[in-house]
Amino acid sequence: MIDTTLDATTPLAERAKALIPVLDAGGTYADLNGRLSHDVVDALDRAGLFKMWVPESLGGSELSPRASLEVFALTAYADPSAGWVQMAASLAIGTAGSYLGDTAVKELFGSGRCPVIAGQGTAPGVATPVEGGYLLTGSWSFGSGLKHSDHIHTLGIVAGTGEPRIFVVPVEQADLKMDNWDVMDLRGTGSIDYTITDAFVPEDYTHFAFTREPLHGGALYHLGIIGLAVVCHSAWATGVGRRLLDELTQLVRSKSGRPGSLAQSDAFRTDFAKTEARFRAAVALVDAAWTDVEASVLAGRQITVRQDTLIRIALGNITDALANVANFVYLSGGTTALRKSSPIERIVRDVHAGTQHITSGPGMWRAAGEELLGASPDKHWVLLDLVEAPRT
Repeated sequence: MIDTTLDATTPLAERAKALIPVLDAGGTYADLNGRLSHDVVDALDRAGLFKMWVPESLGGSELSPRASLEVFALTAYADPSAGWVQMAASLAIGTAGSYLGDTAVKELFGSGRCPVIAGQGTAPGVATPVEGGYLLTGSWSFGSGLKHSDHIHTLGIVAGTGEPRIFVVPVEQADLKMDNWDVMDLRGTGSIDYTITDAFVPEDYTHFAFTREPLHGGALYHLGIIGLAVVCHSAWATGVGRRLLDELTQLVRSKSGRPGSLAQSDAFRTDFAKTEARFRAAVALVDAAWTDVEASVLAGRQITVRQDTLIRIALGNITDALANVANFVYLSGGTTALRKSSPIERIVRDVHAGTQHITSGPGMWRAAGEELLGASPDKHWVLLDLVEAPRT
């Protein structure tokens, strides 16, 4: 039985916490089969975790950023792949409910149903304008959770204007590469590649990729897609790092009293305390940055460029701290960390995939340093970089 040290201060977080045994039990299946089990997907759906960012007017929770950090951390703690799928789907589903046109929202969310939407929003395809919408063509990689979804959230560049737009497309209109998720880490996410060829997408099923102006829902959606993505990945790193430290604690305690055990090692105790301190400090920075941003957002104020910078470096910092935790736990776990019978083996592998995400990559750190130094006072954040174009 997993006894997590993570908090749950909202009803939705309590539901996520109650699912930890189910999600944890499904971790081995997901790793072996390259997708979450039907039982895990159904459990997430029944608990309302896929619609945590759907506007309240559409039957969702419209959960605040800090409350969302709790929920995502708990599902990631239970199983990194399940947490990854849940956060990616929540982002795509919630932004569809907020930013898409009335017709699309009615069709997708009518009668209280919740679509399961997945995909990716970085590498773009090409969208050709036609009467009533667009013809979308392209090839994309890393459609996180796509094996579990009925719609795709994907980026396209409008031919002739260069405008980046998000398109929501039924999975039937795509060619899903079901067997190409041949990776070492986060195997359970089923983040397969996909192609789309001349699929007609009605105008109402698209929105400007960088919009911060909701058509449905409240202040939460002024964060835009990238702001919500920063919440997702910050929480994922928090939950996975906490799980690894808790697993190591249990492992060391189980061997306490044996000759040469780590529990009696002064060097290990010192290193463990330092690793714990650095990880907690990184979590605290995430909380501090989002406490400040949430106050602005809920008061109806647009976040400042500096606030935007701080949530991004908080994400980069917690990601770096997670990598440090994983390395420490793996080296300290000895042969236990090598065995598939231990969750440490799988979770450490998953960390290596999670820390590769572009949101906390080298480009973010470079741009953040530029902004913190005041080198570009007229720039602001768009997607993953600082630009001089006016905010939209």
